[in-house]
Amino acid sequence: MKTRAITGFFFVVIMLGSFFAGPIVYSVFFCLLSLLCLQEFYRLVRGAGIAVNQQTGLVNGAGIFAAVALSFYLNNALLSHKLVLLLAVTLSSIFIQELFKRSETPFTNIGFTFLGLIFTIVPFSFFHALGFVNGAFNSHFPMAFLIMLWANDTGAYLSGRWLGRTKLFERHSPKKTWEGFFGGVVIASLAGFIISLYFKELLWNQWISAAIIIGCVGTMGDLVESMFKRSLNIKDSGGILPGHGGLLDRFDGLLLAAPIVYTYLYFVLN
Repeated sequence: MKTRAITGFFFVVIMLGSFFAGPIVYSVFFCLLSLLCLQEFYRLVRGAGIAVNQQTGLVNGAGIFAAVALSFYLNNALLSHKLVLLLAVTLSSIFIQELFKRSETPFTNIGFTFLGLIFTIVPFSFFHALGFVNGAFNSHFPMAFLIMLWANDTGAYLSGRWLGRTKLFERHSPKKTWEGFFGGVVIASLAGFIISLYFKELLWNQWISAAIIIGCVGTMGDLVESMFKRSLNIKDSGGILPGHGGLLDRFDGLLLAAPIVYTYLYFVLN
């Protein structure tokens, strides 16, 4: 527990530092973090005997994140679109590279290479976009997202431990309960209301709506990541965060919630 607390403290400090250091540091930090998650994903599937194209996948992951991120910095929309079109060339290399490999399951390798991009890079690109959802860079949105996500995780853990009786989805996550799920959503909503007192970009009910989305969809993301690990017969996605497991374990709720919360906020603000 002590190791978990110390790791969590420094992890939160680093995350908050990325928000306060300005848009460039924010973009670079989350690009690197998304690539570390992608690398962790590829390491896990390679351990299961699937020969993903790791280097090509990482290059494409960096390209996807950079193309999306640069669109917020460039005033020239045509140039931004050209950067995105370059991805057609780089992504095709995943198929072409497989032609020169001796593998009995080439499309399994190709499929998991693309799945890594969809599972990690795309969600982190949406999360990064939260900082620019209202036009100019504003760290309040991604910061609030993580606060509500962590509040949901903490609320679900405590509620499930104290009150948990009814299994939520035992086949994929035996410890999760409905009591924990509702407790997490309530605590996340409370965090959303408190955030509304300081971050005035949204009304209180809009922040709470975002918290409810994070609580519901984030839990689904957690279950999907559990399903992924169970399919590979592993307990933790890694050991990069002592006491917390791997990066995918830490950001599993973000993977599904970030795109949906971004979409919600985009329509609310625009």
